[in-house]
Amino acid sequence: MGSPEIITIEEDFIIIKSENNTSETEFVSHSVSTGLIQFHFQLKGKSKFIFNNGSYALELRDSKSLFLYNPQKELPLNLELGAESWVITVLISIKKFHALFSNEANYISFLNSDNKDKKYYKEEDVSPSMAIVLSQMFHYNLHSSIKNLYFKGKGYEILSLYFNQSEDPVSEQCPFLSDEDNVLKIRKAKDIIIANMTEPPGLQELADQVGLTLKKLKMGFKQIYGDTVFGFLFDYKMDYARKLLDSGSYNVNEVGLKIGYSTGSHFIAAFKKKYATTPKKYLMSLVVNETK
Repeated sequence: MGSPEIITIEEDFIIIKSENNTSETEFVSHSVSTGLIQFHFQLKGKSKFIFNNGSYALELRDSKSLFLYNPQKELPLNLELGAESWVITVLISIKKFHALFSNEANYISFLNSDNKDKKYYKEEDVSPSMAIVLSQMFHYNLHSSIKNLYFKGKGYEILSLYFNQSEDPVSEQCPFLSDEDNVLKIRKAKDIIIANMTEPPGLQELADQVGLTLKKLKMGFKQIYGDTVFGFLFDYKMDYARKLLDSGSYNVNEVGLKIGYSTGSHFIAAFKKKYATTPKKYLMSLVVNETK
């Protein structure tokens, strides 16, 4: 059974991050009250939503979204999360949702008075601009004190992009990202640096490998992942190092070598820069917590 990250923005506004980075299917469940509208965004991989004790299922594939609402019946989240799959779920009450569009409801058919008590289901493509926001939600790396505020903003942003009819604000800001092929190239660049994190290619070499100019690589990576290429890689390596330390299977020098640091002192300095403590002190804190 998977353990999704549940971020309660407000009582009637919840974001759920379901992330499966394994090669096996995981199962995610969460109760959903009647009156909550469900938006599911498949950022990568594929998933299956199970209803009525398995008698009915809806499959959601890569770069697709699912919009569900049933005012007469609870629709709990029972999700088969496929291998290497990421899903963002936004749950919001019908009351709060209507308030968001009170002055604009005339162009959204779902909000028409004739439809307010009807069941609703719709599958849509995830646009490149939506994919950028979803990626930013998965790669959150700001201070924990503003996490709730950050996800509240991103939750509203993804809803506004979902219902946007004519304009794509992110594409206006960064025109080449309106081309889905370029978004895929940026994702490929991210995969390359992770796969080669001990000896990553230089920026120009990376740009050549994915078929982008250096300028577009830098601009696109910042737009999608909210950081520079090597800033993102640094955070990824430190997070990976922390997980290796958590496992209890490696000492500090071994972890440093695994993520590409030739000397222990360089790894210790990098870890301290990220977490404001040394790997050794971090390991000691794990032991203390385990004995409590």
